[in-house]
Order: sequence, then C-alpha cells, then structure tokens
Amino acid sequence: MPVLDVQHIEKHFGSTRVLEDISFSLDQGQALAIIGSSGSGKTTLLRCLNFLEKPDQGTIAVNGSVIFDAADPDTQKESEVRKKRLHFGLVFQSFNLFPQYTALKNVTLAKELLAQERPDFKQNKKQILDEIEAEGRTLLEKMGLSERANHYPSQLSGGQQQRVAIARALALHPDILCFDEPTSALDPELTGEVLKVIRSLAEQKTTMIIVTHEMAFARDVADQVIFMDGGVIVEQGPARDVIERPKEERTRQFLSRYAQG
Repeated sequence: MPVLDVQHIEKHFGSTRVLEDISFSLDQGQALAIIGSSGSGKTTLLRCLNFLEKPDQGTIAVNGSVIFDAADPDTQKESEVRKKRLHFGLVFQSFNLFPQYTALKNVTLAKELLAQERPDFKQNKKQILDEIEAEGRTLLEKMGLSERANHYPSQLSGGQQQRVAIARALALHPDILCFDEPTSALDPELTGEVLKVIRSLAEQKTTMIIVTHEMAFARDVADQVIFMDGGVIVEQGPARDVIERPKEERTRQFLSRYAQG
C-alpha cells in the first residue's frame, strides 16, 4: 500500500486550468522529484497536498485512508484541515521563519502549540516542554546547527535558515516531507549544504516530494521523477530513466533547454 495515493487532481483559477488529471503514488521511504518549467503547476500541486489550495477534482489518500475527496464534502471540513496538514511537512522556497524567535523556537513552536491541547498538558507542562526542546535540539544537531540554536534568523545565512526550516518540518513527524524548490532562494555556494541535508534524509529513507530545478540532484537522489508541463504530468518513472532516457519529446526539449541554460 502506498503512503500517498493521488488520483485525478485538478485545480482551476477562474478559467485557467493549472492542474489537470494529476495521478501518482509514493511508497514509504521513496523520494519523488518533480521537475518542469516555471508555471507548470509544480508548486500548486504541493499546495494542494498541504491544503493551502483546495483541489477542484480528485482524491488524496495517505496510508490507505482518503483524506480528501472533491466529491465528498465531509472530507473538506475546515475544522479538519489542520489535522490533514500534519501528514505533510512543507519546506518553502523562502524559509518563512519567524524573525522574532530563535532557531530552536522556530523548530519547537508548532509542537508546543499542539501539546497545549493535550489533556495532561497543565499537569505535566514542564516535562512535555523539556522533551519538545530536547527533540528540537536533536533536530538542529542533525542539521549541523547545534551551535546556532539560540541565534535569530537575521543572524543566520540563507543555507542555515533553510536547514532550520527543514528541522521545523521534521519536528511534527510528517508522513511525507515536501520541498518547494528549497535552493532557489540561495546563493550557489549555499545550495550544496541544503542539498547535502536532503541527500542524507533520502539515504535515511525519509519519504519525500522534492520540487527542484537541480537535475543532477534529482537524478542521483530521487527514486522516481515526474516531469510536468502545462499543468499535466507528461512523463514519470525511475529517476535515471526520465532524466537520462526520456521517452516524451516535451521531456527531451525541457531537459535540452535546461542543459543549454
């Protein structure tokens, strides 16, 4: 059973069809890279998975349970959206850290807020918060940022901020970790440190969806690649097959333009 099963997702903005009949699945421990030109629908797809946008058609199932069905209003209740987002950790292009909080607080904040809803929170507040802080420090250590735990975003490089964002996404133990072009806001010299972290997560069999323009990285790290163009999936398959031996002319043209650029 796939950890994620997406069937026939469509999304329209007015008369513009941004996603059309998007279907794919992802197994536990796999990394999926989504490639394509700007405007091809990649980011909109991630936003639909995270319920930042509501699909107009289709279904999304996680671990065999349908969490969204465009034909079933019961799966679209606003009161349930936050719970559904917990299945997906999202790392944005532009870090989106809270400037008034330290790196550690950025990592632990969401978990602290959720913990306040636990029936035993008041009784065990100190123990619960201490455990959350310890886990946050462990995640920052995993990102190579133990010495930056008490630094604010303005005191961190772009690469360090993005690694904090990754730790924050991991803190809630999502089923699928999603990256939306995680290196696009970074200078070239900082790109490598973020890709190194994602590569390490792939080696640890973290289930991931990575929207990226880093073709060599996608080829070497992803298990599967999807090429999107004009809101549709043009080609999907094993990473090396799609990037080195594409079957579709549109895929070949895209990869040729990218190589020339």
